[in-house]
Amino acid sequence: MEYWTISTGESQPGINGVLMTRRDPTQPCVNTMDVAELDPTITVIEAAGGLCVVPKMPIPGVGWLAYFKDTESHIFGAMQADAAAKFNG
Repeated sequence: MEYWTISTGESQPGINGVLMTRRDPTQPCVNTMDVAELDPTITVIEAAGGLCVVPKMPIPGVGWLAYFKDTESHIFGAMQADAAAKFNG
């Protein structure tokens, strides 16, 4: 997958991220946030009325990722860093 990392803070942490090419012209812009632990984050989002639209999945060597839809139908992601993340099987 083609992507570019974005760093917004040099002397102190900023809001860093990645910019990816769209897979489809109708694909929405999706923001993904870093979280300390993904499982409790999923619980909090769902308790607040959010819906998990792409279940927790490994990004091997990077971490765990899931996508959600909020109560106004905006899509966003949450990612937990974990270099040991991998597919089972």
